Amino acid sequence: MADLIRRCFGEALGTFALLFVGTGAVIVNDLTDGSVSHVGVSLAFGLTVMAMIYAVGDVSGAHLNPAVTLGFWVASRLPGRDVLPYVLSQSVGAIAASLLLRGLFPTHGGWGVTVPSITLLRAFVVEAVLTFFLMFVIIHVSVGAKERGLMAGVAVGAAVSLSALFAGPVTGASMNPARSLAPAVVSGQVRHLWVYLMAPPIGAVLAALSCRVVRGSDCCVEAA
Repeated sequence: MADLIRRCFGEALGTFALLFVGTGAVIVNDLTDGSVSHVGVSLAFGLTVMAMIYAVGDVSGAHLNPAVTLGFWVASRLPGRDVLPYVLSQSVGAIAASLLLRGLFPTHGGWGVTVPSITLLRAFVVEAVLTFFLMFVIIHVSVGAKERGLMAGVAVGAAVSLSALFAGPVTGASMNPARSLAPAVVSGQVRHLWVYLMAPPIGAVLAALSCRVVRGSDCCVEAA
């Protein structure tokens, strides 16, 4: 139990950092007429993910994302009993960050909410495909259910930034239910939230299943 509490705290703290820095960059960019820039926002998300992997990757795995946690479970790398505690911890960390950002920047209104600028069907497909490739990278650079190692943070952070550079203007490149849930709840803008709650898990599950094809039995190996 003590180990699970420690891992869940790592997930909550890491997801808090992701939302605070990532969506914080979105907010500051909006309030300062684009001083951060689209590239800057993309790097903010990717670099934060990279930093958190190096910080807590050896503790909790630094999933920071319910879809990633689900993908690890489907790949038989994470016990089913850990899925719900991880998802709740990530959601709590994300919502706490959005609440703090709302207090710091009360005039913004959106606080990093993800809203598609294309049709919902196309946005759904984009989010699912982006999460597929993100999970595909994660599962191939991780050991068991943990993202650790010299280059794991660089690879995963790069995947996040590159996806944001490409799809940020059209869907927000969320790839993460917790990342979209928190600003939506805090701002009350939940109309399109279902896209970001459903598409990333589908993409992550498909990536986990594809790992079995690419690596065979070597894919489903628990951490020592």
